[in-house]
Amino acid sequence: MSSSPFIKSVREALRVRHYRLATKKTYIHWIKRFIRFHNYRHPSEMGNAEIEAFLNDLANRCQVSSSTQNIALCALMFMYRHVLKQPIEDLAYSFAKKPKRVPTVLNPHEVNLILSHLSGKHWLVIALLFGSGLRINEALQLRLKDIDFSNMTIFVYRGKGAKDRMTILPVSLINQIKSQMKFALKIHQKDCEDGFGLASLPRTLERCRSY
Repeated sequence: MSSSPFIKSVREALRVRHYRLATKKTYIHWIKRFIRFHNYRHPSEMGNAEIEAFLNDLANRCQVSSSTQNIALCALMFMYRHVLKQPIEDLAYSFAKKPKRVPTVLNPHEVNLILSHLSGKHWLVIALLFGSGLRINEALQLRLKDIDFSNMTIFVYRGKGAKDRMTILPVSLINQIKSQMKFALKIHQKDCEDGFGLASLPRTLERCRSY
């Protein structure tokens, strides 16, 4: 099948559209698998019913992930749209279930063991992850204005799902956070003196400044 005229035409369609090598290999794999699933019938002789049967088999018997099923669908849509010129619409098939992953939660002993190997700002970042429930990117993007010592809260700007939220400020980290803030201010002041004190603004503030 690998050297069949049809597979060659699929490869050529992928090539002229400048698809990445990894994508080409993946699409060819799923198109071949689709053809084998239907006992080597030519795709031009098949349509919605055969595509739905194949996708249902992936979800129900093979129990592939939703992303894998979607990649297979994309490969078939490419084949029908760009090679066979037969656009496929209104498919009805079983969606693969997204796997449920239970997060790993470290116990206090394991947390302390990790922290015992760290110091300085690295210790503080990891301590914030455990003490405030911050995600790593949220901790790394914290600004001075996000820390509210009066209300013992941390403001998270555009966290997961691009949503703002508030979380707790651990009492045990106050002194370390204040020390880090003083250090950051010194660096900022030095940058300003050297002409490098600029910072990018969030889009909302940038729009306000332009008026």
